[in-house]
Amino acid sequence: MTKTDLLNKCARDADTRVLLARALDKLDLAQNRSVPAHTQFLSPAEQAAVTDLLNAAGHPRHFFFGGFEGAERQICVFLPDWQAQEDWPADTEGPVSVLRATFPKDADLSHRDILGSIMGLGITREKLGDILIDDTGCFVLVLSDALDILLSQWDSAGRWRLKLQRAALSDISVAPPQVRTIRDTVSALRLDAVVACGFSTSRGKAADLISAGRVMVNHRECLKSDKSVTQGDVLTCRGLGKCVLTEVGGLSRKGRITLSIERYI
Repeated sequence: MTKTDLLNKCARDADTRVLLARALDKLDLAQNRSVPAHTQFLSPAEQAAVTDLLNAAGHPRHFFFGGFEGAERQICVFLPDWQAQEDWPADTEGPVSVLRATFPKDADLSHRDILGSIMGLGITREKLGDILIDDTGCFVLVLSDALDILLSQWDSAGRWRLKLQRAALSDISVAPPQVRTIRDTVSALRLDAVVACGFSTSRGKAADLISAGRVMVNHRECLKSDKSVTQGDVLTCRGLGKCVLTEVGGLSRKGRITLSIERYI
């Protein structure tokens, strides 16, 4: 397929088309000019869109990298034939850097506070990876070309002053996600039924959320209430959060399918 054919097939709107066109440009650098290349940070939905594009393009050599295992926001890396993935510079000289910002324990700064203060400097979301907040500060994943701006200009969040220093990827500590396990039964593994269980709502309300385009399956929008879901599927609903269908069990005494769902809180 030509680049235009790929974009026509995979881009669902103008914004996605621009995103995918940029990804193809980076792929071209690696394949045809032998230059290692990468995208900017991508959200899970953007990663899914890029993955679909690359599958349609014949699954060229690539991998996603967010700085640590389980990172939500990641870059897509394209390597030329001469470079092995294990030789790609993930730390120090790589495209992803880590900044440690510390603040008083009573500052009570949120993810929104940190992100807002950084974007107030003119740094776009695409330059930023995950922001991990703990009791005494936060780790900020950032594209290396934006690191100097943060180090020289970012000095506060909310009304609190920050102390900054560059950190290593190995310094990152990630707290396990907080989840609530939900066990329930459904008559069929339909999307509306599982969404209703996962987000503690009625099946009718779940169907309304799906038809309104608020529900995603594995970070891809789905408008079909009767779509079949399977064990391991990640369901997200705008405004309600995320849950994972962790287990599909056997049948209950009444012939219903037993489920185990982990909802992120």
